[in-house]
Amino acid sequence: MLRRLLAAVAAALVIFGLVILLALESSGVAVLETRAPAGTPRETRLWVAEAEGALWLEAATPERAWYRDVLLDPVVSLEREGRAEAFRATPEPGEEARRRLRGWLRERYGWRDAFVGLLQDTSRSIAVRLDPLR
Repeated sequence: MLRRLLAAVAAALVIFGLVILLALESSGVAVLETRAPAGTPRETRLWVAEAEGALWLEAATPERAWYRDVLLDPVVSLEREGRAEAFRATPEPGEEARRRLRGWLRERYGWRDAFVGLLQDTSRSIAVRLDPLR
């Protein structure tokens, strides 16, 4: 009986892990490169929204390492579909920007965004606008 219970728990954990992987990584993921305080590059996989003539990222909390990097150096690189481009990152704190970004992400990522919302509280998230450097 205990063996069956452990097998069921293990199977449930594997399925849950696969759903998380599918939700987070199946498509629409970009790689953001920022500079850590020591100057070393930091890569972070993120979802991206396109709206209002710019790309948008969400720092789920202000404590995110990549967000703190942006506050120190707003010049970042974003790789999408195998192509990297340089941007200036501009945080847009506040409820209105957060609400707009949450809507764009929900529209683009659908059920995946809803699922991740069960795992991550975004009530303190910060919208970050990316404008191309030219």
